[in-house]
Amino acid sequence: MPQIVGVRFKPVTKIYYFNPNGIEDLEPEKRVIVETARGTEMGVVVQPVHDVPASEIKGKLKKVVRTATPVDLIEAQRYKALEPEAQEKAAALARELKVPIKVLAVDYSFDGSRLIVSFTAEQRVDFRDLAKQLARALKTRIEMKQVGARDETKILDGYGRCGRRLCCSSWLTEFHPVSIRMAKNQGLPLAPAEISGLCGRLLCCLAYENQQYSEIKETLPTIGSTIKTSEGVTGWVKGLNVIKETLLVQAGEEEPPFEIAAQEIEVLEMAPKNRRRRKNKKR
Repeated sequence: MPQIVGVRFKPVTKIYYFNPNGIEDLEPEKRVIVETARGTEMGVVVQPVHDVPASEIKGKLKKVVRTATPVDLIEAQRYKALEPEAQEKAAALARELKVPIKVLAVDYSFDGSRLIVSFTAEQRVDFRDLAKQLARALKTRIEMKQVGARDETKILDGYGRCGRRLCCSSWLTEFHPVSIRMAKNQGLPLAPAEISGLCGRLLCCLAYENQQYSEIKETLPTIGSTIKTSEGVTGWVKGLNVIKETLLVQAGEEEPPFEIAAQEIEVLEMAPKNRRRRKNKKR
């Protein structure tokens, strides 16, 4: 059975899997040098060597070259300390050359052979002259990486409307699709200001409880359904509280609605799922 080891290159990012290449002692927190499509890079072991079925491996795995040496670690720290200056240089050159970009971050490879410049721009830009002059000034290979609004917020960090540090910069390693349907499913206000994050996109947390809401809703009568309580009162469902698993029931035109647990009612007639309201019948 093939063996793999999980490696992460930056905190709170995706885990990549490599062939351990027979190297021992690849325990969590161990720094390693690995082969990647961009060349050799330094990463941190986050999942020790373990067996996986061959069917789960797609394509050929890149190899772990070796464990990082003290010299590698010292070099990585040295180049890390140069990043703020390199970022200022990149931003200054962009302004000088009138390249309409916002430089967010720069990342040296562990040996200084490559510098990745992460930036945002309102549209596609020609940054070839910028990359050439920056390479000449910093004496290293430059890779320009345009990122979207979500990645920009992940890099800049901040705090959400919940008062906690942003999910994307504190623990969320990958972005998953979020749709307006999730907000509707959870009965949230659809005003953009209410369901958008600092990035201006839909809140990632809309997806966290969406499945739970969907599963509970399957067990509840739809709005407009006719029900009968355990006390024999007949009415129709006016609203749902999915988390509490209760219903807001209207028994008559002149009577105020009341809340009742879903377990205490019997459904007499289920309304269609796309039905939003029920017209009161004349008695």
